[in-house]
Amino acid sequence: MKNILTGLRPTGKLHLGHYFGALQNWVKLQDEYNCYFEIADIQALTDNFENPKKVRDNIKEVALDLLAVGIDPNKANIFIQSMIPEIAELTVIYSNLVTISRLYRNPTIKTEIGQKEHLFGKNGESLTYGFLGYPVSQAADITAFKGDLVPVGDDQLPLIEQCREIVRKFNHIYGETLKEPEHLLTDTPRIKGLDGSEKMGKSLGNGINISDSEEEVAKKIMNAVTDPDKIKKDDKANPDVCMVYYYHKLIKNDNINTVKCECEKGMRGCVDCKKELINKMNEYLKPFRERRAYYENNPDLIDEVLKKGTSNAQKVAKEVIKEIKHSMMIDYFDK
Repeated sequence: MKNILTGLRPTGKLHLGHYFGALQNWVKLQDEYNCYFEIADIQALTDNFENPKKVRDNIKEVALDLLAVGIDPNKANIFIQSMIPEIAELTVIYSNLVTISRLYRNPTIKTEIGQKEHLFGKNGESLTYGFLGYPVSQAADITAFKGDLVPVGDDQLPLIEQCREIVRKFNHIYGETLKEPEHLLTDTPRIKGLDGSEKMGKSLGNGINISDSEEEVAKKIMNAVTDPDKIKKDDKANPDVCMVYYYHKLIKNDNINTVKCECEKGMRGCVDCKKELINKMNEYLKPFRERRAYYENNPDLIDEVLKKGTSNAQKVAKEVIKEIKHSMMIDYFDK
């Protein structure tokens, strides 16, 4: 079985954008590959360096969400990035293999710098070494576990290519030691927010969290954006601009054709449509809530899952760093 490495930053509770964009696919992958699912706390600190409590508090929240959606700790390894010192060591080693100018040219990094003016200034004048070196850290993540495949969206492809460049340069200098990872491109579209924006985001407050209660789901859906041209209950509407209809489709409501037809003919009011979505959404999330509640009621199991996954991950990373040091001739006391 090939190895897969992918992960999430613990900066908040996970939402349906995460689920439909990535986690749904992870659940399938764990039956086909050796999966290492990383809770990337060190990378989260690159733009949350002044708020370590936020990162720490979300470690178990992310673990709970992963378990809730169906990640099985008997099939896959959920581990904490900072607990694998070999990743940090590899990051330092790889930092010698990539230039500053190359990092600045990385499209993903350029985009993210522009989105974080509040941290790094309008022209990136306060940009930190840690954030600029994010792709180097990610290359360390992937290669530490001999990652064959990395599931990504198309916006993350430049990061994978950066990793491949680092691997090729290492192998050219020190001999064939590392394998070049391949991307496993996911074709899932970016999930829109309840407010109609193109992205559901933690900081935007426009999403449904995996951990939301029935009451929270109801409150959020009742505030969802609908067709602004539908003024009265009996007005005809365009379901394609309505977020309520969008979410009916997302969770594959078996009544979707009726929803669309009645909306277009003015036979369905927005409040009734939202109430139907609330019922369907809560039904959809029920198994997630049940699995999450099981682990919340057994907190020692969460620690056990994280310790086991981290231990398994570290065993692999130790072998990789040993091979790398041997290739670099810095294994001074090994025989």
